[in-house]
Amino acid sequence: MRLWIVFVFVSACNMPSPHYHGVEVTRVSVDGSTFDVRQKGRLAEAIRVNVQYAPRLGRVARRAELAMEVITGCDVIEIRGDAAKVTGILDCAADDGPPPVLSYLKEQDCDVVDIFVPSGGATAYLEPDCS
Repeated sequence: MRLWIVFVFVSACNMPSPHYHGVEVTRVSVDGSTFDVRQKGRLAEAIRVNVQYAPRLGRVARRAELAMEVITGCDVIEIRGDAAKVTGILDCAADDGPPPVLSYLKEQDCDVVDIFVPSGGATAYLEPDCS
């Protein structure tokens, strides 16, 4: 009789790619999808952390794009990835900081808990939760 040993490696669902190791994360919800967003240089990563039934990138892509744009303050010019982990290529300088509103919220120890985007509008409204 042979004994087989199986090793199972478990990792957290919101584990960043190696490129983003040690980068500050901001959690944000957009229209029912919740993402952990990280930015490093001209790249941003949005990892979907909530459970959704059979999502496809097409349904999640715009939400991830909005999350990255709001958190980084830069336009997303291209996205790559799948419905769980989306990488965005940003149109901004590598040393640009977060938008002023987001900087203020982080100084006040706030998390962005939701983003509301009116239909057809380009302006997003943040809903912060401050401790």
